[in-house]
Amino acid sequence: MFCPICRKRKPGRFCPAKAEKICAVCCGTEREVTIDCPVDCGYLTAAHRYEDQHPRTLPPDTPLLDVRIASDVVHANGQLLSAVAFTIAKFCAQQSRATDPDVLASLQALAETYKTLSSGIIYEQRPAIPVQGELYDALSAFLADTKQKVMQSSGRFKDSEIFPLLVFLFRMGLLRANGRPRSRRFIEFLRGQFPGDQDLKREESRIIVP
Repeated sequence: MFCPICRKRKPGRFCPAKAEKICAVCCGTEREVTIDCPVDCGYLTAAHRYEDQHPRTLPPDTPLLDVRIASDVVHANGQLLSAVAFTIAKFCAQQSRATDPDVLASLQALAETYKTLSSGIIYEQRPAIPVQGELYDALSAFLADTKQKVMQSSGRFKDSEIFPLLVFLFRMGLLRANGRPRSRRFIEFLRGQFPGDQDLKREESRIIVP
C-alpha cells in the first residue's frame, strides 16, 4: 500500500481529515495547504508547538508596516479592541470555512478603508472573495453600530482611533498565523481569549479513531 496523496511512500500516520493513513512527508507538506486539518489533530498540534518556538517576523514589504501605533491608543481602546476580536472569532465560529488568510485579508481591507476615512475620504476596500467580504461587512456593521452608540452617549468617536486598532490586529494575525492557506492558528488564538463563551463553542472533534 502507498500513501493516497503521493502514491510513492508507505503511509504511517493516520490523517483525521482524510480518515486514512498518509505518509509523514505528505502530512508535513500538505498540512493546512491541501488538507483541511482539524484543530485537535495531534500532528497539527505538535507542528504548531514547533512554530511557537520559532516566532515569525514581519518582512519589509508587509502592508501597513509604516503605520506607527501609539501604545496609549491601544491601551485606551482596549475594550473596543477586544470587542472587534470577539466579532471576528464569533464570525469564524459560524463560518467554519473561514481561515487565517481570510481574516487577514478582511482586516487589511477594513484598515485601508478606515485609513481613507481618517483623511476625510470615503473609499471602500471590500474584498471580492465571499467569506472575506462577509467578515468585512460584519466588522463594518459592528463598528458603525458602536460609533452610533458612542455618539449618542458621549458624542465622541474618532475614525482615526479605529484605524490603528485594525492595523494592530492585522499585525498580530500575521505573527500568529503560519502562512498556510488553510491555517486557523490566529482564529484559534482569538477564540482562546474568550473561554467559556457559548457563541464560540467548538464543534465536536472530527477525529475518527481507525
